[in-house]
Amino acid sequence: MKKRQLILEDGTVFTGTAFGSDSATTGEIVFNTGMTGYQEIISDPSYCGQIVTLTYPLIGNYGVNSDDFESIQPSIQALVVKEASSGPSNFRKQHTIDAFLQFHQIPGIAGIDTRKLTKIIRKQGAMKARLTEAVETLEADVSWTTISLPNDQVQRMSTAKAYVVPGRGKRIVVMDFGMKHGILRELAARDCHITVVPWHYTAEQILHLNPDGIMLTNGPGDPKDVSPAIQTIRELIGQVPIFGICLGHQLIALAAGANTEKLKFGHRGSNHPVKDLESGKTYLTSQNHGFTVTKESLAATDLILTQVALNDGTVEGLKHRLHPVMCVQYHPEAAPGPEDTRHLFDDFLKLTQSKQTAKGEATYA
Repeated sequence: MKKRQLILEDGTVFTGTAFGSDSATTGEIVFNTGMTGYQEIISDPSYCGQIVTLTYPLIGNYGVNSDDFESIQPSIQALVVKEASSGPSNFRKQHTIDAFLQFHQIPGIAGIDTRKLTKIIRKQGAMKARLTEAVETLEADVSWTTISLPNDQVQRMSTAKAYVVPGRGKRIVVMDFGMKHGILRELAARDCHITVVPWHYTAEQILHLNPDGIMLTNGPGDPKDVSPAIQTIRELIGQVPIFGICLGHQLIALAAGANTEKLKFGHRGSNHPVKDLESGKTYLTSQNHGFTVTKESLAATDLILTQVALNDGTVEGLKHRLHPVMCVQYHPEAAPGPEDTRHLFDDFLKLTQSKQTAKGEATYA
């Protein structure tokens, strides 16, 4: 088997077995702790530009099939696993993980200690890394400062043109920042008439579509790199009910005057506990993000903290004090992960019926 090396920005080197594409690549290395759902993880547009480490030790054991994808094609930079199964056993399988990555020109490395790698990322934080052909002597003079990571991931992952998923219910405009198909499935299941628009659509263009509500999707990268969308959302708040998920949640916060910051190693997994401060309930959630809204910045805004992460206390949910706007940091559509919070799509549709009270405060049905 051909050998391959994973080289981290801190100088750590892992040598393992190559699978997938033979190409070398560079990206930000992160980890996901989900025990199942590798197909949905690999096809999640929010991983654009990232080298994804899967902590579960056996990947590919039920093969790959197009039914479980969250986008048309994967956008991860590379895949790191303990073991890549070469003999999947499932009646739905269409490809092995190796053949699938080869077809999409994505390199992978197997046979390394992913537990050790995850501990390094947790201690040092997410960092640059590169996957390359194994050599006996590494080039010591290569400077990581000369390697820059992209900041145009949303532009690359968003739809190029607007399109419609017809329905006879509420008219929902979906701003696509790198959307998972699960969001469309949940809205379509509720018979919404969905118009998906590119990330750079203006408030005027969106309002011209006469929406009952606006959905802001997940997506990759730093929310501050999407400044045109922040201005658009700022102009839309108070005009149409809005629901934001993941990156959409962060963009709402920025539009309302709050701040965001990069997490040390992010939240990526299928069982992150989140507490709802209004009901007192705790939900298990699916998460994939590297940035968070800062709590201290909320004081100067009209945003109300509604949910927090029980692992580290970070912001997981917000709503607007005056207008029908709600958002969550996690993925209520799951795929993969628990569906505890799928009811939020119903809450959003109820929100589209909300009216401004005499005091100007939003009513949350």
